[in-house]
Amino acid sequence: MDKVYKANTIEDKWYQLWEKAGYFTPKIDKSKKPFSILLPLPNANDPMHMGHALFTIQDIMIRYHRMLGESTLWLPGADHAGIETQFVFEKHLAKQDKSRFDFDRNTLYKMIWEFVEKNRAINRDQLKKLGFSLDWTRYHYSLEPEIVEKVMETFRKLHRDGLIYRGERIVNFCTKCGTAFSDLEVNYEEKEDFLYFLSYGKISIATTRPETIFADVAVAVNPKDRKYLQKPQKAVIPIIGVEVPVITDPLVQKEFGTGALKITPGYDPVDFEIGQRNDLPIVPIMNRYGRLDFSHPRFVSLNNKIKDILKSLEGLKVKQAREKTVELLEKEGTLVKKIPYKHAVGTCYRCKTTIEPMVIPQWFIKMKPLAKPAIEAVKTGRTKIVPKKRFEKMYFDWLKNIRDWNISRQIVWGPRIPVWYCLDCNPEIKINFINKEGERINDTYRNLKDKYTFEEINAGLQSMMAGKEASYQLSGEKCNKCNSSNILQETDTFDTWFLSGQWPLTTLGADFSYFYPTSVLDTLWDILFFWVAKMMMLGLYITGEVPFKVIHLHARVVDKFGQKMSKSKGNVIDPLVITQKYGADALRFALVMGVAPASDICLSEEKIVGMRNFTNKLWNIGRFIRMNIDTYKEQGVTLTDFREVKNKLKTEDKKIIKQLDKVTKEVTKSIDNYHFGRAAEDLYTFIWHTLADKHLESIKNRLKSFDNNALVTLIHIYTTSLKLLHPFMPFITEEINQQINLWDSTPLIISPWPKN
Repeated sequence: MDKVYKANTIEDKWYQLWEKAGYFTPKIDKSKKPFSILLPLPNANDPMHMGHALFTIQDIMIRYHRMLGESTLWLPGADHAGIETQFVFEKHLAKQDKSRFDFDRNTLYKMIWEFVEKNRAINRDQLKKLGFSLDWTRYHYSLEPEIVEKVMETFRKLHRDGLIYRGERIVNFCTKCGTAFSDLEVNYEEKEDFLYFLSYGKISIATTRPETIFADVAVAVNPKDRKYLQKPQKAVIPIIGVEVPVITDPLVQKEFGTGALKITPGYDPVDFEIGQRNDLPIVPIMNRYGRLDFSHPRFVSLNNKIKDILKSLEGLKVKQAREKTVELLEKEGTLVKKIPYKHAVGTCYRCKTTIEPMVIPQWFIKMKPLAKPAIEAVKTGRTKIVPKKRFEKMYFDWLKNIRDWNISRQIVWGPRIPVWYCLDCNPEIKINFINKEGERINDTYRNLKDKYTFEEINAGLQSMMAGKEASYQLSGEKCNKCNSSNILQETDTFDTWFLSGQWPLTTLGADFSYFYPTSVLDTLWDILFFWVAKMMMLGLYITGEVPFKVIHLHARVVDKFGQKMSKSKGNVIDPLVITQKYGADALRFALVMGVAPASDICLSEEKIVGMRNFTNKLWNIGRFIRMNIDTYKEQGVTLTDFREVKNKLKTEDKKIIKQLDKVTKEVTKSIDNYHFGRAAEDLYTFIWHTLADKHLESIKNRLKSFDNNALVTLIHIYTTSLKLLHPFMPFITEEINQQINLWDSTPLIISPWPKN
């Protein structure tokens, strides 16, 4: 054995040997219990980060169950990651002074596809660097035609069952990304703004958004607010002078501002709910690009002076519009006062732009009927959540209060929702396209059809917007009503989570009945609702069976001070740099060593160095044993099998065997109970302190006198320890075992798990 452990050379060698030998691919044996895990999908174009390194926990389970002799599958894959990938690609375009608006959707889609394909293999190769024993023969990508078709069929089934609908509801809209988001995808940040107090004639209101007053349709007060027992019947919107009713609603907070709330159903979720309950209209004043637009009929009948004022606001973005509106209010004398105000503001989780609540037609799934079976499955134990105490209640609370799921995304990258609109039956559909001259055209089909052919519109199509009441069909050849061929497919794409939420259903292929339900889903707790709960709901809906028997939720990786890792804080640890420097085994062990279930994983380079020192200790023990083996051979001493000497052991040998049995039992129990940190600590303590510091030192004189029993027992203890350690540190254990195991040449990856 070399004097120094050369991690990079040995790690590359062993991974290639394992993969070439087919050890990652399970042998299907219906008489054996299967064990299966689906890899949480990395984004196809993302380089590895420390979150990916935490797949170590899954690899520990996979290697352990493989050694138990079970048919073990760890299925890899990659997610097209709709919004995130398009966001990254748009930054790539910006460097070339281009944007998504320069291309028709088909061209843009092809460009993103090529961009992702260049990077997709990188992520796959990086996962191999950490020794992840994934069955690469079953690798899947979320945009594979077979997977997409199964997703489409789920949509059609949901539609047939009355669980899909097209609704005009308020959604979270990012005007920069150009798409709606679910509630879960909005980050809330505390910001310092102003609270503006405005006079609405005989009543005053307070608002943080004066620029939306033009869309007000009422003023509301709480029916129990004694200040408004004699409330006025009408209020007057400043600047435009439009009268609106004063109503009562229990959602109004008496303590906020003046206790009177301006109701703008198109731009606030609470206002939207109040508007729906009181049958109030919606007045749109903002387009998808976040610019003010006063084309609604409300503004047509206003006098020319007010129209001129509105022209000064037309086309302004929110921040500019707010400043201009405040200026107009001050000039008019309807701005009573403004005071500094801190509040939580929704921001886009990708680009950090302030989210604009907007009422836009979207596709929704009714979630209550899907949530009920998912709740019952956990309550009855068909699926267990680990750690139970912390996360089960969180799971129940979210599902009990679940809202309908907006699955529409106004982006190009992803499968389009499989519905088609006849333009002749729906002439008011708005269409954006690039004509033959390269000009970007935006208008209704009614106004376009006499200027452009359907073929030109379809060829240059960017996006379309159909009204809530637009008729549609689920096939795309000819209109079912008028037989017209002028039909366009919906340009909204599926929310990424709609595809990944069906991952257990779309990837197991011919072995579906054997591996489904999968054994364990291990993932970070922060996607319990994004992904885990949705897989539960859709799995139960499609098959009647849960998609996994155990949900194991691990915590995030933080720095040594407990801070979340981020580039802005400068505390990010790159796993690839670390593995190159210290070896993959050192990083893997550092990620689990001393980590309690559901606690943050405090990682520092110092901790990784400590685990690298452990690999050196392991190597040195192995090298010491190898040298003794060679010395015995040189002296003509034949080493017998441990089974031949186990009944002839000295007291100190019996003691270490007893301690080995104990640690085997404890490590096995800890892995079975998902206490990986405890198992790692037990192995570290046993190997470094019990075996190396104590036992090995105590038998050195016996080894010098060529005591067969002493060396054979030491080899047995050490090789058994390597087996126990293999799931945690696969590379170095495999290499040392090959060097010193005199009686069994079976690679550790398929060796039987030690029995105590």
